[in-house]
Amino acid sequence: MPPAFKRVPAVEKCFAILELLTKTEKPLGISDISRQLTLNKSTVFNMVYTLIELDVLEGLDDGKFGLGTRFYVLGNASGRRSELIQVARPFLEKINRETKLSAFLGIRSELRAVLIDKVDSAHDIKISSEIGMQMPVLAGAGIKAMLSLLSDEKVDALLDGVTLRKYTPKAISEKRLYKAEIEKVRKEGLAFDREEYIEGMVAVGVPIRCKGRKIEAAIWAVGLKQQVSKAAVPNLNPLLKQVALDINQRL
Repeated sequence: MPPAFKRVPAVEKCFAILELLTKTEKPLGISDISRQLTLNKSTVFNMVYTLIELDVLEGLDDGKFGLGTRFYVLGNASGRRSELIQVARPFLEKINRETKLSAFLGIRSELRAVLIDKVDSAHDIKISSEIGMQMPVLAGAGIKAMLSLLSDEKVDALLDGVTLRKYTPKAISEKRLYKAEIEKVRKEGLAFDREEYIEGMVAVGVPIRCKGRKIEAAIWAVGLKQQVSKAAVPNLNPLLKQVALDINQRL
């Protein structure tokens, strides 16, 4: 017999909201959630914005809401992985197997890249990182790839008031040059980090389009600069581009 306990209605309502959003193809607003769950609008409002504060949900355009970065991290940790992670996982393994580089999958949270899956088992050299880790603001190839999926207006709004930190002597600290890098990613389909975040480390990333969801994602391969020499890049680039194409088609 389970121990006697008193059910908490707020928890039930919270999970009802999360379950509804996971089953609905389009993002929903407060009125949509309230109507479909027969809940008071003020109750839904308070719960939704509490979940936003916890990064479990995120606010989208037009007063709609979708699943946030923490939801994906928790989903990965529990083994109940999102469609994005399920689709991308075999390709992370492929990149790791064929290049011997660490392969990461991340999604954007403001100006940070949040790591939601990784594969780094095919080589003795591993990059120190854990699922759920957030890359510092505007650091690395992943966030460049993600920002390339946004409009210039959205990028400008995100960069407004932000100081670009010079993590290494090779880091880009001018916004004009950083925006030029994002435009280059749009044209070439590849984002590069040439020791801009960590000295001695090089990364190449590709943006991933999550159709129907306002989530900016990316896959990037990371290794020591001697692993990703200039001679190796021409072979790595088409592999990553094909991976992005295959994932986008499946999503």
